[in-house]
Amino acid sequence: MGENLKSDVINTAESFTRNFSNKGNFDYSVESLIKVEDLLDELSKFELGENNLYSVSSMVGSYILEVARRNYGGEYYWIQENEQPILVTGKPDFDVSIYAFQKVKDRLINGEEDNIMFYFKGYIEAVERGRKTGDCITIV
Repeated sequence: MGENLKSDVINTAESFTRNFSNKGNFDYSVESLIKVEDLLDELSKFELGENNLYSVSSMVGSYILEVARRNYGGEYYWIQENEQPILVTGKPDFDVSIYAFQKVKDRLINGEEDNIMFYFKGYIEAVERGRKTGDCITIV
């Protein structure tokens, strides 16, 4: 794992918490993702250009990845073909991977059907199952 990628994700997540501190307490708890969902619901009402869409997706996505890493562990890897980081949790006993940038973008474009809390609960369930079964799963 590249330490630069890890520090980039952490720095971007911290930037998110500072920039949106007026929207909630973003303390890296799983519960704070409710406020993330509220924020994305609010932002989805605006027509964001491609640059703003990428900026929001990477900032919020980094925060979501950091919530996952701080609560469940894991390492970051850069997936070139998707042009985004992935968090891999559980190695070597199991392998649960989560993307967040694309999910945030989908939430902004598609609305409630791409609910972040529902998505993250799927990740938590996969981690819990993986600890018991040794599963290898990618949450998309």
